[in-house]
Amino acid sequence: MNKEQKLAPVSFKQGVGQFWSVIITLGIIYSLIKWGIPLISRKITGMDFPLPVPGTLMIFYMALTLAAAYIYITSSEEKLNDFLNPVQKMLKGEYGNNTRLITLTAIPLLIGFNVYSFAAPKVSSPTSLRIQHPSSNFPKQFETMQNPIANPTDADVDKFIEQVKNNAVEFVPQAKMEPGGIDFIPLEPVQTFLKELKEGKADKEKAKLALREKNLFEGRILYEMNCRPCHGDSVAGDGPMADGFKLRPINFTDNGTIETIVEGYTFWRVSTGGRGLPKEATPWDSAMPVWQLDLTEDERWKIIMAEYDLAQKTARIPEKAAEAKKE
Repeated sequence: MNKEQKLAPVSFKQGVGQFWSVIITLGIIYSLIKWGIPLISRKITGMDFPLPVPGTLMIFYMALTLAAAYIYITSSEEKLNDFLNPVQKMLKGEYGNNTRLITLTAIPLLIGFNVYSFAAPKVSSPTSLRIQHPSSNFPKQFETMQNPIANPTDADVDKFIEQVKNNAVEFVPQAKMEPGGIDFIPLEPVQTFLKELKEGKADKEKAKLALREKNLFEGRILYEMNCRPCHGDSVAGDGPMADGFKLRPINFTDNGTIETIVEGYTFWRVSTGGRGLPKEATPWDSAMPVWQLDLTEDERWKIIMAEYDLAQKTARIPEKAAEAKKE
């Protein structure tokens, strides 16, 4: 080897090679997802804690990275040979017998340890508890609040009766329906009210029941559009996006969820979403959006009404209201 050859610069590609380039790339991407994203999220949100990356998302990104590396390496025979060269040298013992022994021992042990860690049963206390009931920043004025959509005023009922008479019942914009009749709703309260109205009767109680069904109809539409992806058709927290969260969305059909809280608290949680939780809640206790930014107050109440109806549950009655009923 002459002097010029000794002084010739060695490029990064020549010095590292395809094998170590792939290993380094995988390490950088893993580090960015594992530690970089949480650090950046803390800066963006201004929270006191970072937002962790769900394990399924980590697997998804790493699988994409491995697939991209495989496509790149196998794109030419030269790259493939360059990638396999260090592996072949290690297996032949060209880096030393001790290096080969350590490598061939460490890899199976590392794989076995990870498989055991994943499959072995674990007994440990929960690291975080889902905050569900009224907490430190729950506004007390919501404690006695009741759903106005489920209990319309006489003025609301009178307006509804006039709309039905004029075949001009209004629906939420999301339903994409022009003002018209409600005869397409096959439920008994609606059909009974329409039948009596044709006979010249306008019983307010029956009109109130028909209005409730109309509100439920709209509430189910709003629920399907905004809540179904997470909470599912059965409101059991089994929507198509439910598996993407560290903690699955709440199962409304469970006796320990929405049946144990007052309607005002449900309205507050839906309105303020996950960001409305106090600091003692960990960031993944709720990924629910802040719905008060996208839905009107009436629309949120209609969704809540539909949720309780679909789950076949009733909200907890505020203590003061319950005591007044007893008296």
